[in-house]
Amino acid sequence: MSVPTSVQSLLNKQNVHYQVSEVPVNENERALWHDQHLRTMSAAKSVILQDGKGRVQVIFSADRLLDLKAVNRQLSRELHAAKPEDIQKFCVSHNLQSIPALPKLAGLLTLIDRSLVERNELLADSGDDKQLLRFSREEFQQIIDDATICDIAVPLEPLEIDDTSSSDSDQILGAVRNFTQLRVKQRLEETLELPPLSDTAQRIIKLRVNPNADISDLAQIVETDPSLAAQVVSWAASPYYSAPGKIKSIHDAIVRVLGFDMVLNLALGLSLGKAMTIPKEGPHGALPYWQQAVYMAATIEGLVTAIPRDHRPSFGMAYLCGLLHNFGYLILAEVFPPYFHNYCELADTNPHVDHQAVERHLLGVTREQLGAALMSLWSMPEEVVVGLRQQCNPHYQ
Repeated sequence: MSVPTSVQSLLNKQNVHYQVSEVPVNENERALWHDQHLRTMSAAKSVILQDGKGRVQVIFSADRLLDLKAVNRQLSRELHAAKPEDIQKFCVSHNLQSIPALPKLAGLLTLIDRSLVERNELLADSGDDKQLLRFSREEFQQIIDDATICDIAVPLEPLEIDDTSSSDSDQILGAVRNFTQLRVKQRLEETLELPPLSDTAQRIIKLRVNPNADISDLAQIVETDPSLAAQVVSWAASPYYSAPGKIKSIHDAIVRVLGFDMVLNLALGLSLGKAMTIPKEGPHGALPYWQQAVYMAATIEGLVTAIPRDHRPSFGMAYLCGLLHNFGYLILAEVFPPYFHNYCELADTNPHVDHQAVERHLLGVTREQLGAALMSLWSMPEEVVVGLRQQCNPHYQ
C-alpha cells in the first residue's frame, strides 16, 4: 500500500520532498506492532486532542510521553484525548490507518514538540502501517511554518526504570508528601489513610496460618458474609468448572469443585477488594476492575496447570495473585483522587506508553509499589507481596 492519498496531496501542495521507509508488519498484532516500531525508530507520531473550543493536533516523538498539562498551559485550554471512536471516524473519512505526523492535517491547529525540529533527519508516521515518511531537517522545516514549536513532551526511558536505590516505602511517602504538601513523618498506613481490613479478611488471614483449620472453619467464615458467600457459590457453579449437579452451599463449593486452598484464597481476594471503592472513571477501553481481575486469575490458573507438577506453585496462591494483581489501581483512585483523574487523561493521551511510566511521571510511584506495600502492611503472604511488586519485571528471579 502506498502513502495515503490525503497525505500525498498535503505534501505535494506544499511542494515538500520526502522519502518512504518500509515497515515490517506483524499482521496478527498490527496496531501494537505499529506503535512499537514508531518507538524503536524514535519516529514522530501524532495525537488529536479536543475540548469545547475544538480539536488540536499534537506531534511528538514516539519515545516520549506527551505532557498534557504542558499542552494546556501553552494554549490556556482544557484539552483531553479525543475518543477512540472519533479518531476511528476521522481515519476512515481520510482513508488512514493512523493519524499522520504532519502539521495542518484537516486544517487543525498544530503543536510540535521542540525535540523533533532539532534532528538532522526525521521519520514520521505516514498514516499507513506499512510506511514511514523520511524528511531531512530542511524538508521538515518546510511543513511546520505555521505550527507552534514548544516543549510539551518528556523522555520515556527514565520513567521506565524501576528505581531500586531507595525503598518502596520511601518512594510512596515521597509521593504522598508531594501530593499533600505536608512534610510530616507518619507511619505509612496513617499517611495513606487507607481503610482497615474487614473482619472477614482478618479471620481468613488467621485461618491461613492455622494448621488445624478445616473445611467447616472456612465455610463458617464465608457464610457470615452473604455477598461473599453468593460470589463463591456463583464461581463454583460457573460453566468454567463444569461441576455436575447444583452447587447448593459453600461446603459444596469447597468439597465438590474448588477445594479448600482455592476457596480460601478466592474469599480473601474478594473480601480485600471490598476495602476499596471501585472508581467509576478510567482510561478509554480499560476493562472494569473485577472483570480484569477474574481474567488475570483464570489466565494464571491456566499457566500454573502448564507447569510441571514438581515445580508447580499453589493453585490458590497463584489465583489470589491474579485476583489482586491490579489492586494498586484501586489505591491510586482511593488515595490520590485528583491524580487519578489526571492519570486517566494522560493515559488516554499516551496510549503508546506503559501505565508505569505514566504513574512515575505524575506521582513518582507505581500501582505495583502501592499494592505490594499495602499487602505487606496487611500481613499478606510474601508470595503475594512479591508477585504484585514484580509482576511487570521480566528479569526478576
